[in-house]
Amino acid sequence: MTLRSPKMLPLAVLLAAAPILAQAQKTSKTGGKIEDAEIEIVKERVNQLPEATRNFEKIKIDPPAKQAAPVTYTYPDFRLPADRLNPSVRVLSIQQEELAPQTGNYLKGAIGNYGTLYGKAYLHNTRSETASYGLDFSHISSSTGPVDKKNSGSSQTRLGLSGETYNGPVTLGAKLDLGRERYNFYGYNRETRRLPPNADSLKQVFKRAAAKVYMRNQSTEAPFQYDLGLGFNYWADNFKASESNFNVALRSAYTLSEKSRVAVNGDISLISYKDSLKTSRPFLQVTPAYELTLDRLALSIGATLGYTGDTIRRAQQFNVYPSVRVGYTVSEDKFVVFAGLGGALQRVTMYDLTTENPWLAPNQRVADTHRGPTVFFGFNATPARALSVSAKVTLANDRNLYFYNNSRRDSTKFDLVYDNKSTQLINVHGEMLYNAAEQVRIGFKADYNGYKTHSLAEAFHRPAFQSTLFGTYNMYDKLLLGAELYTYSSSYGSSYVRRLVNGRQLGEVVRPTDTVVDLNLRGDYRIMENLSIFALGNNLLGRKYERFLNYPVKGFNVLAGVTYDF
Repeated sequence: MTLRSPKMLPLAVLLAAAPILAQAQKTSKTGGKIEDAEIEIVKERVNQLPEATRNFEKIKIDPPAKQAAPVTYTYPDFRLPADRLNPSVRVLSIQQEELAPQTGNYLKGAIGNYGTLYGKAYLHNTRSETASYGLDFSHISSSTGPVDKKNSGSSQTRLGLSGETYNGPVTLGAKLDLGRERYNFYGYNRETRRLPPNADSLKQVFKRAAAKVYMRNQSTEAPFQYDLGLGFNYWADNFKASESNFNVALRSAYTLSEKSRVAVNGDISLISYKDSLKTSRPFLQVTPAYELTLDRLALSIGATLGYTGDTIRRAQQFNVYPSVRVGYTVSEDKFVVFAGLGGALQRVTMYDLTTENPWLAPNQRVADTHRGPTVFFGFNATPARALSVSAKVTLANDRNLYFYNNSRRDSTKFDLVYDNKSTQLINVHGEMLYNAAEQVRIGFKADYNGYKTHSLAEAFHRPAFQSTLFGTYNMYDKLLLGAELYTYSSSYGSSYVRRLVNGRQLGEVVRPTDTVVDLNLRGDYRIMENLSIFALGNNLLGRKYERFLNYPVKGFNVLAGVTYDF
């Protein structure tokens, strides 16, 4: 007999023994037998689950297990990409943070004006402690656009496959992205044409493929931290140009003590580019640094050594830049100031350039940007709960910084142009984010870029000011509202006239582009547990502004569709 409660032993024994004795007396008269019995008396039972193993590594695709709880909304596609509001001259460092991502898998579909069709599929395994894998597919196309209907249509299709395994001390992963994009060169002068050109004669098509395999250690407590990736990017256009890029990236650090460590970061890239000519573009860059933390002071001292095979504008191929950063915590978790001295080579590829400007002319000469020496200083602050503020000022000296200008051969296309000398840049960046319990989120970010060019008349198609104001409001996971306001200051492009200028028959006229003010609104409403409807409005002010000269964007455009979660 097993007793689990010593305090109740006497009472338990009496209560348990009474019926047994009675039965024994009864059966003894008839010659019966008392059978063995086990009595278990439990005062209190506590069910305990074994402690789960925690995985500290960030997993990019990590959907939770299927559940009946309401699904939280997100904005994976707040702004239609067809308007080509990019590029931002400087990548804004704070992401447009959103509400918690949707749980599980989902399918989306929508239609809109300009003959727009939209579809998206997110298919991934549920949360797992050993692996994650999945598929992402998206498509958006507009059969017509702002100029001569079909002549300004566009489409973008992307398929992404990814997988990670983290069952042991090392995380192994692989990614594959495939894409196809169709654009038209619709920036022609309609006033000088009797009839619009055929859409097929304006056609530009990009084919993209990016594969990557990577590995990194899982334990954040290990003295040696590393992240190693090997990749291959392929790009081709409709003019029989192609680019193949083999690349390797390493991010590593070794802890020497509780207050110091050594970090080594490196990048290797070998590009084979082919258009009317065939060009090889090797690239190698490594940054070793010693990092030290002394109470409130954080110090990093190192150097960046880089080599590029580009030879245009007589820029040096081998470069050495300082890599120094000092940070001081004025108030813990409240206010940090920092300053530094740096510089580096920045890899430039046709793969990336055509995501910024899809109307580039054939036979471009691409060069890596030499940024440095660079001086920067700024601060990060959390003045109140749920509020974060940061600012940074950068003074840079850039060699082979690219600009987009209308081509002399065909003003509907753009050439990459470079200053004969270095371009001086002052960048002032600021951002603010307020996030109240995942219900209200408001953010603002802005950049001012002052360029001093020498041989170029203007900093072509690089606006001096750009900003984004965005906000979302989640009402009981039933209705989600969002808004974004984009602003870009006017920049410059060139148009050409047939007249005698300095003995030439072609004259260049520098023209300003439009100032961009773009308002976007969105609403999602859940009508059932797994079914919701949404509406997305872009450029609600209806201004067909020209972010790139001769290329007006679509005016007021909307999408309305359905999301199914499972």
